[in-house]
Amino acid sequence: MKKLVLALVFCTTTLVSYSQNTRITDPNTIGWYAFTANIKLNNTWSLNSEFQWRRDNLIAAPMQNLLRTGINFTVNPKFSVRAGYALAETYNYGDIPLNSLGKQFTEHRSWQMVNLSDKIRNFELSHRFMLEQRWIGRYSNALSEKEEQFVYSNRFRYLFRLQIPLKGNTIGNNTPYAAIYDELFVGFGKNVNENVFDQNRLGILLGYRFSPKVRIEGGYLNQIVQLSREVNGNNVFQNNKGILLSTIFNF
Repeated sequence: MKKLVLALVFCTTTLVSYSQNTRITDPNTIGWYAFTANIKLNNTWSLNSEFQWRRDNLIAAPMQNLLRTGINFTVNPKFSVRAGYALAETYNYGDIPLNSLGKQFTEHRSWQMVNLSDKIRNFELSHRFMLEQRWIGRYSNALSEKEEQFVYSNRFRYLFRLQIPLKGNTIGNNTPYAAIYDELFVGFGKNVNENVFDQNRLGILLGYRFSPKVRIEGGYLNQIVQLSREVNGNNVFQNNKGILLSTIFNF
């Protein structure tokens, strides 16, 4: 029995050591600045548009520009569905870029989303489930000036958000609030490489609702990203920490 315990301890120690020795961490300081507009057409249908200006070194260097548009159908106050299109331009940032050639690349996405919400006492909860169909630009060699092909892949996202008013019992007009969310990304399909676990995002925010038409929020953002490729036989994880600022308009 003693030998078995020692063997298990040895194997566990070896596996942990191997895992640590085959992982590279690339830390970055990021700043994400988002602008969202929701246009209500009637009690059921609405349009949504969002632009995210994502920066490295807080604001000094480009990281990614993301434009997302969609149409939303409200089944009831606690259940809605949405679908749309997104365009992303990702730049060469960090010590180890996402693109193996160190080039910026374009990505086209179609997406579908289900959002569930509820309230427990003062707490507002939401669950967001999203599917993305992604066409990611790829270069054939370092001399290419544009992507020769777009590789298809799938991704699933789940976001849980909890928010609470800091004054009163509900988040109404002229109300400050606090929020926390976590979102997990999982890649699947034949073109997924190393990153079945694609990334995870954690946000801790303070917000203020001025009126039904205007709301702002900002705070801390932590993003862990696994690259889809290995570098010298090592898995690469970005550990991106920084700030998130969002402005939301409802018309």
